[in-house]
Amino acid sequence: MSIAPSGSPALDRMVERLASTSDPRRRYEYVLWLAKKLEPLPEEFRNDAFKVKGCVSQVFVVAELVDGALHWHGDSDAAITKGLLALLIEGLEGLTPQQATAIDPAFIAATGLQASLTPSRANGFLNILRLMQAQAQSLGQAS
Repeated sequence: MSIAPSGSPALDRMVERLASTSDPRRRYEYVLWLAKKLEPLPEEFRNDAFKVKGCVSQVFVVAELVDGALHWHGDSDAAITKGLLALLIEGLEGLTPQQATAIDPAFIAATGLQASLTPSRANGFLNILRLMQAQAQSLGQAS
């Protein structure tokens, strides 16, 4: 199966990896592995300004723009959600604001994760991406 490029080589690699396995458990293991790699989020960012709305879990994500490139930090209190966040953070790391806002959410379906995510968690995944894109757009306009 050929997957349309997202505009992020890192995101494309992760999507290909997830799409290449038919075993939902292996997909979950990969997402949980990504969660373990996520750096701790400083306490000062755990507030409503950085909280993802529409997630059952507590999810926080913060973007900063350094020399035209986006850098991300985030955390969640749920392991799977933290892994989904980590996938997005790794996938959007280093992109320009314009590249990040141009990412088509269709890549989510290509991962094959939606088949084994609850509807609320799948919706939360999309809400995390939307907040990241909103932050990227805001930083892009401010620069």
